[in-house]
Amino acid sequence: MNVLIVDDNEAAADLLRELLTLQDHTARCTYTAQQALDAAAGERFDAALIDLTLPDFPGTEVARRLRATAAEGTPRLLVAISGFSERDAANAAPGEVLFDHHLQKPIDIGALERILAPS
Repeated sequence: MNVLIVDDNEAAADLLRELLTLQDHTARCTYTAQQALDAAAGERFDAALIDLTLPDFPGTEVARRLRATAAEGTPRLLVAISGFSERDAANAAPGEVLFDHHLQKPIDIGALERILAPS
């Protein structure tokens, strides 16, 4: 899979990219919400791993904008990554589904691999 990583913690994002590469995925790191949206507009991604706390605007808004874009190349699998629990991180309107999965930091790489495995 080609994975977009969105995390303002550059060291964590870069390490995650390296781990995904070792699992035969390709990955690109972005460190702000706007960089992520720009990357998604110019490259096809199968999945996006989105930190919920970003410096310019929340990861929930990144997911909301990606979901609203039905363009070719928009990641079809969105995974929230956060230091918060899934319940604490929920910031969606009633009935709105922003993320397919939620992983709490530190990320369980085995769980991430199961999420990214072809179905």
